[in-house]
Amino acid sequence: MQSPTPSERGILNVLGKQLEICGCKPITGWYRDGFCKTDDSDIGQHTICSVVTESFLTYSKAQGNDLSTPIPDFNFPGLKPGDHWCLCAPRWKEAYEDGMAPLVRLNATEIGALNIVGIEVLMQHAYKDQS
Repeated sequence: MQSPTPSERGILNVLGKQLEICGCKPITGWYRDGFCKTDDSDIGQHTICSVVTESFLTYSKAQGNDLSTPIPDFNFPGLKPGDHWCLCAPRWKEAYEDGMAPLVRLNATEIGALNIVGIEVLMQHAYKDQS
């Protein structure tokens, strides 16, 4: 059985509205359904919908999390600049503190991210082409 969609579960984004899809090319999210929704089994809290940049991908790789190299065994094509990807809120915060945080799609960032990162910081990094 598939997990309920965010609208079926009433999941909100950081703006207090219905959570929107983050990305499907490549498919992202803890559930690999395109949404940055989470549950208690998601230790990393994959709640921040980001628009990755080359500098962030380089930074992430240097931190031990290579997101750019394809891993065919896991059907992971590797990310490239401009891809939308659900990042772990603590990892995004770490990148922010190091001056390397990618932009954020607020409409697709789950409200739970606010437990880690303040709304003011997220708004300062808002991706401008939002619906």
